[in-house]
Amino acid sequence: MTEKVILPPQPGKPSDVERIKSESNYLRGSLIETMADPLTSGIPEDDNRLMKFHGSYLQDDRDVRNERQRQKLEPAYQFMVRVRTPGGAATPEQWLVMDEMVRKYGNGSLKLTTRQAFQVHGILKWNMKKYMQEINQVLLDTIAACGDVNRNVMCNVNPNQSALHEEIYNWSAKLSEHLLPKSRAYHEIWLDGEKVIDSQDVEVEPVYGALYLPRKFKIGLAIPPSNDVDVFSQDVGLIAIVENDKLVGFNVAIGGGMGMTHGDEATYPQLARLIGFVTPDQLLDTAEKIMTIQRDYGNRSVRKNARFKYTVDAKGLDWIKEELHRRLGWELQEARPYTFKRTGDEYGWIKGANGKWHYTLYVQNGRVKDFEDYQLLTGLREIAKIHTGDFRLTPNQNLMISNVTAQKKKKIQELIEQYKLTDGAHYSALRRNSIACVSLPTCGLAMAEAERYLPSLITKIDSIIDEAGLHETEIGIRMSGCPNGCSRAAMGEIGFIGKGPGKYNLYLGASFTGNRLNKIYRENIGEEEILAELRPILLRYAKERTEGEHFGDFVIRAGYVEAVHDGRDFHKK
Repeated sequence: MTEKVILPPQPGKPSDVERIKSESNYLRGSLIETMADPLTSGIPEDDNRLMKFHGSYLQDDRDVRNERQRQKLEPAYQFMVRVRTPGGAATPEQWLVMDEMVRKYGNGSLKLTTRQAFQVHGILKWNMKKYMQEINQVLLDTIAACGDVNRNVMCNVNPNQSALHEEIYNWSAKLSEHLLPKSRAYHEIWLDGEKVIDSQDVEVEPVYGALYLPRKFKIGLAIPPSNDVDVFSQDVGLIAIVENDKLVGFNVAIGGGMGMTHGDEATYPQLARLIGFVTPDQLLDTAEKIMTIQRDYGNRSVRKNARFKYTVDAKGLDWIKEELHRRLGWELQEARPYTFKRTGDEYGWIKGANGKWHYTLYVQNGRVKDFEDYQLLTGLREIAKIHTGDFRLTPNQNLMISNVTAQKKKKIQELIEQYKLTDGAHYSALRRNSIACVSLPTCGLAMAEAERYLPSLITKIDSIIDEAGLHETEIGIRMSGCPNGCSRAAMGEIGFIGKGPGKYNLYLGASFTGNRLNKIYRENIGEEEILAELRPILLRYAKERTEGEHFGDFVIRAGYVEAVHDGRDFHKK
């Protein structure tokens, strides 16, 4: 029996979620009985909270909500299920199973998330267990894809350093496994595993404890010069340090996070800050001990202030470092030099150092489905049938067909042409550097459209882009339907965060390399005002930018907004 985790006293009454976790018997709750209930397609709120730890949210189709209310019907309940894929890697066999799942149980489309995970929407309650069991057959699971635990561990998609990338990707997989919850609840509920826990008196979570973390926890590994994982948006950001073509370790940054609440200046997006350097053999222990500091000192009373970034800001960076060194029994080394050049993806064919080929495919907002004139889902299915390498989901919601042999490259190129799959070369660089969250109709937190609206807005912004001669100028643009930050909108050179139907806050000034937040420029504006505000700025940027100057840097130099390097300055006027 493992010693129970004893948390230090905390100010304030624990939130109701803490009660739910405490009473859940290590994430079991009444989920077995609830999911077997044939009288409703929904589940009680307590069990829905627990479902997040199993990688799923209960949602309803908000497009039909009012009509169903008029008809006195319960909401059109459905489940979103997120699959854990460390580093965004999947085999062709796994891709084919996910393809089958979205057609068999989902809404016919596959979402590639900004955390490099698969997300399937529209799964009915009666199909949930079958879905979980079928993906398990190809070694996929949804454990800890949501909930107050460490989430999917991110890693660069970086074919130019193939040998090093494989080594660093393996560390992302090791971190994911090391920090997984140890409860057998998932296996019991979904995979008919043997019931091994009958009482909460038995400790099964040596790292998390019975209450798990105060909120979600995110880790990402970046390989300079690419910062496609937005490493400073992570609770723990790990920057690979390569010397003489060898991985020597990782710089460690802590306390990043994107979520906030409109109108509450005690909440804000924040950038992770460097605290030192560790060698590869020290990585797992360091990440675990950082996470336990958040477990013990994070806010368990007010959930909107429960992320690690607030713990770091409340305690101070020096205190966190001292506590970390105490728990480790040794001290981190000084952080080492590195350089980031971009956060976006590089499209088309690239030959890696190992002689294999990699094709990065543009996937607008990560939505993989068959459109009327664009058979994206079908085309990728046919590629998966012959592909012998793997697929890599990028942090920018795109897809890399990775590790293609010279022999397979010709056939895969033929399929790319046959199905008119695209590297996005004919789109503006603005569109190729766009990210949007799912938002409406399925996200219960959404205040405004995002995925369904951003493409049409970019089409209108593109007319200004073309007028200014900026078609091939890379500008990062991101849209979120609410302030929770799933699309990392606070790190867009142009960022939109939804305020209400058709209304957004417009933010400007983040860094193209991911080391600076943006700042609010205009509040609560609609499309006409958005275009009117952006047009003179973009035209001026085209005329006055210095050589190599990115848009986010220009708007600060030109005085449109002030630079924000600390989230505590995000709301300052």
